[in-house]
Amino acid sequence: MSLYLEHFGLREPPFRITPHTDFFFTGANRGPTLDALIYAITQDEGIVKVTGEVGSGKTMLCRMLLERLPADVESLYLANPSLSRTEILGAIADELGIPADGKTTHSMIRTLQDALVERYAAGKRVVIMIDEAHAMPAESLEEIRLLSNLESKATKLLQIALFAQPELDERLAANDMRQLRERITQHFNLSPLKPGEVGNYIDFRLRAAGYHGPNPFTARAIEAIAKVSEGLSRRINILADKSLLAAYSSGSHQVDAAEVKIAEQDARFSPIQQKTSITPTPVIKLAIAVLMTLALAAAAIALWPRAAATTSPPPPPPASTPAPAAAESLPRATEQFPLTAQFASQFDAWLPTASGDSYFIQLTTRNASHAPDIENFLARGGRALEPEQLRVFRSGPPENAQIGIIYGDYPTRAAAWAAIRNLPEPIRRMRPYPRPVSALQS
Repeated sequence: MSLYLEHFGLREPPFRITPHTDFFFTGANRGPTLDALIYAITQDEGIVKVTGEVGSGKTMLCRMLLERLPADVESLYLANPSLSRTEILGAIADELGIPADGKTTHSMIRTLQDALVERYAAGKRVVIMIDEAHAMPAESLEEIRLLSNLESKATKLLQIALFAQPELDERLAANDMRQLRERITQHFNLSPLKPGEVGNYIDFRLRAAGYHGPNPFTARAIEAIAKVSEGLSRRINILADKSLLAAYSSGSHQVDAAEVKIAEQDARFSPIQQKTSITPTPVIKLAIAVLMTLALAAAAIALWPRAAATTSPPPPPPASTPAPAAAESLPRATEQFPLTAQFASQFDAWLPTASGDSYFIQLTTRNASHAPDIENFLARGGRALEPEQLRVFRSGPPENAQIGIIYGDYPTRAAAWAAIRNLPEPIRRMRPYPRPVSALQS
């Protein structure tokens, strides 16, 4: 993408498909939807659901929500939809710094409730955001319903926001999902951009990337992009990027229908099924969309050779185990896995001196049984990042130990987000996110 930056006078690529909150488009009802989400979460509105087609901007909206929520809201982000009900409880407990080893499900829920009551008494709210919720097993969706029951005398103790493709609405329409369906009090749908909004979207992205001057996309080009993309922002990004590259290759500073045609042939999109009537509030049965296979996990596959069968991003790593226990549970064959041992030592040296008010970047997590993959990632990551800022820790019970890989130390959440934007693109595609150091020190 960088080939055409200077040619068009751009500061950075304007049409990356990875979420970049500086490029959040508030038009097409995106801005009001974000404001409504923040209100719903901070006003104890129960379970909130956001649905949208593949590439409609759900992950971007989720990232904006993480950035814009008030300081008194503690947000937990689960990106792996395949977690079992036990794993969901364990992940939430670890995020909140609650020891989970050996606890039964009933005992775990009671411990979670006690921790949430303490936070509520301290003026803190807790919200859990679950991405790709349409792919969750039925038992996990049932656990979400049970978690929504955690409450004090006056308020919900845990706010839940589900981000999903329209398939979730069809699942919720089933009789056995009635109890969960009735607990969802707010419904939002990210509709595709209308043809008249596509031009504004393209212009906004160009300006956000530092472009000055008249829009290089002609009216015919914008019309063609709107038709081919069917209004999905990710498809618009792909077509606009390829069209700019086609114009650059021909030495032109203008993108017309011919360049969009080249981009369309290269992109090879499949048509999506059109919806008949979509409104943001009632629970309705949506037509099943034809799923598009995306390459968001391509970078993760390159970095994790044995993870090629997984298309969803890795789950946020549990982080409740204190530093000494983490080091003890890492692979002990230091001769075979020297980088794992090295970065575990860096974690042990850093954690006791780190401020609990600061933040780090959670890069990824892997099961401890995949020690060679962890070593391979660290070898590649150590070349792409500053190796002295890489750290490794362990969490979870011995039978399902997880290795978390983290990066950096930042005074504020905003500073951590800013650092994420400057990470190499293969790393950004793995959806890193900020976490407070206090979560590790609990």
